[in-house]
Amino acid sequence: MRHTMLEGTKVLDFTRVLAGPLCTMMLGDLGAEVIKVERPGSGDETRSWGPPFDAEGRSAYYLSINRNKLGLAADLDDVNDRELIDRLIGEADVVVDNFRHGALERRGIDPDAICARRPQLIWCTISGFGPTTDRPGYDFVAQAECGWMAITGEPGGDPMKVGVALADVIAGKDAAIGILGALVRRGRSGAGGRFTISLADSARAALVNVAQNALVTGEDARRWGNAHPNLVPYQLFRAADRPIVVAVGSDAQWLACARAIGLGELAADPSLATNAGRLVQRDRIVSAFAKQLATRPAAQWCAALDAAGVPNGVVHSVLEALRQSGASPVTGVTPSIPGTVRYRPPGLDEHGPLIRRAGWNAFLQIATSNESAS
Repeated sequence: MRHTMLEGTKVLDFTRVLAGPLCTMMLGDLGAEVIKVERPGSGDETRSWGPPFDAEGRSAYYLSINRNKLGLAADLDDVNDRELIDRLIGEADVVVDNFRHGALERRGIDPDAICARRPQLIWCTISGFGPTTDRPGYDFVAQAECGWMAITGEPGGDPMKVGVALADVIAGKDAAIGILGALVRRGRSGAGGRFTISLADSARAALVNVAQNALVTGEDARRWGNAHPNLVPYQLFRAADRPIVVAVGSDAQWLACARAIGLGELAADPSLATNAGRLVQRDRIVSAFAKQLATRPAAQWCAALDAAGVPNGVVHSVLEALRQSGASPVTGVTPSIPGTVRYRPPGLDEHGPLIRRAGWNAFLQIATSNESAS
């Protein structure tokens, strides 16, 4: 079934790299008509972020976040291209950009003035560190400055970034949520408006319980490796053949877990009946679990823990995790929201001639052409 939650919603995408393109891809997954505007010649920087490149020379990075869009190359300093962009903005429901502070204004595109003329327009700007600074914002810097690296890695090791550019990902999702909220408000009141999402704000907000721990205690958070600051046992262990994780989140799960892996003496100890008691005896529990879990293969332990209702899992590689997920080398991982994949990521200016001729009706022409072909 084709999902059309945002069918007919026109999104003009001035973004590049990760957070912005992820946001607009999600809107496209939900059925929005997204036109991706890129600089002529080179386009989005991620087009060259490889290897790996596929057989057609497209970088895997670019492919991962640019499906469900039509591609247009336009020079914002060219008079004819500016006229086209002005027409597209004039009909758009949503504009998303991640230009550095003042870059659009220097080219004669003033988002605040445009929104004042078109109060129903929604304009989302994604920045690194907020609307008042010109600092370039990359995920790695946001992870460093917003507390993530200080709490990631082994306790005695160096601060470590997360393996995915997760500050970018969260900011992109925050932007999509903000746009969806603005569309709901516009549907009720007719008012659009402009707002800014920053990597820094999204990264700090994503600290959630870690931030609250520090705020409540007044003590700074620290690195726990694969353990949890508030729960025991909740970490990685090594089975006889491969690593597994055990995640005990309640006192009932604790009893079921200890019994399932043959540590009945721990289950019977009243001093371990509550999580607070287990935190005090973290080393004792972890040592006993590590010794016991090393005696059998991971599959046997997972089966026993599954039967007992205890959260657990084997540590999978990326390819193992993607197996049977329906992920594509061209269109990426299937939507995590109720959306569909309609278009593969566009080549640079792939739909430029059609958009220049038909404007937003390019989507209608492509849809009609696809229906005729089928």
